[in-house]
Amino acid sequence: MTLRLRVGRKGYIILPKAIREAIGIDEGDEVIVEIRDGILLKPVRRFDRRKLEKSFREHLDKLRKITDLVEPKPGELAVTYLEEEFEN
Repeated sequence: MTLRLRVGRKGYIILPKAIREAIGIDEGDEVIVEIRDGILLKPVRRFDRRKLEKSFREHLDKLRKITDLVEPKPGELAVTYLEEEFEN
């Protein structure tokens, strides 16, 4: 999508509401400005640290449950065919 905007006094550019809503930019949010062949604006994504830590703890709990499973001994599955593994 290409959009043509006018630069106002003091260099201001107003992003239309439809674009802000589509990208998820709210009043007071920060954007990253990258200078390339032109200018690229990207919203700074914030994250909730508590939510992230909770997600990590839940993931670790799942991993701990998996590691509690008994692993087969070397050679124990030598007579098992791949097709039998997926029958059930």
